[in-house]
Amino acid sequence: MSISIEKANSGDLKELVDSLNFYEKVERAKELLAWSFEKFGEKSVVANSIGKDSLVVWDLAKKVNPNVRGFIVTTAYKPPETIKFMHDLVAEDKNLKIYKSDKDVGELYKTDPDQCCQILKVEPVREAVKDMDVECWITGLRCTEGRTRTDFKEIEQRDHGLIKLNPILLFKEREIWQYLALYQVKINPLYGLGYRSLGCAPCTVITTDDNERAGRWLNTSKCGGECGIHTQPLKAYTDVDLNKIDPSAIHPQAVLAGEISKTDVADR
Repeated sequence: MSISIEKANSGDLKELVDSLNFYEKVERAKELLAWSFEKFGEKSVVANSIGKDSLVVWDLAKKVNPNVRGFIVTTAYKPPETIKFMHDLVAEDKNLKIYKSDKDVGELYKTDPDQCCQILKVEPVREAVKDMDVECWITGLRCTEGRTRTDFKEIEQRDHGLIKLNPILLFKEREIWQYLALYQVKINPLYGLGYRSLGCAPCTVITTDDNERAGRWLNTSKCGGECGIHTQPLKAYTDVDLNKIDPSAIHPQAVLAGEISKTDVADR
């Protein structure tokens, strides 16, 4: 299968999720990744949460570009199993860099989980994006993963000067596990206990809900929601070379939000 980047964001997501088979989705993801490395080189960087989805993206990215760089954001509240898994992974791959906030938030997760995530997750991601000079960040988002992830596109610009690539956006959960099993990708042992989505220990529980992310921030206003890295600006405005970006690959919401004008795209 051959995918044109111009058409990456066209079509109905649900239709693509249901109509493409596993092999087609894998090949599509590889082509999207190849496009990002061709356009942005080493400034195309994987945000690796070391969850099941990010591990698929990291494995795919390594297949396409063995020298790809990545970053992991961790916190003092991650389970011991996650911390060990993270250090084992980084020991095997020196292209992965760990970022962590040193701020003591105490039990802020109980009283203000949004602010807790802001300090422990959003701010370190911003630091990583700046420190690694990222122009295209690659994520493990999937549009079937939860109620907050249905409006994303495979290629987006929701942030000034920063392209976002979601190469496995069309994968279903079973296809994530299919990939991990087929290619024998190592995973966090906590998945074996019944977790489907992993985060900080105080804010993650095992549930049998149909929603994969239902166990995140349970009994709070954030239940099943987002930490903030996918909903907030991550980079101060700098002029990215828009000649690198196909105008049709820009998320239409970025235009509507005024982040980039159609005239700006046309004039570059």
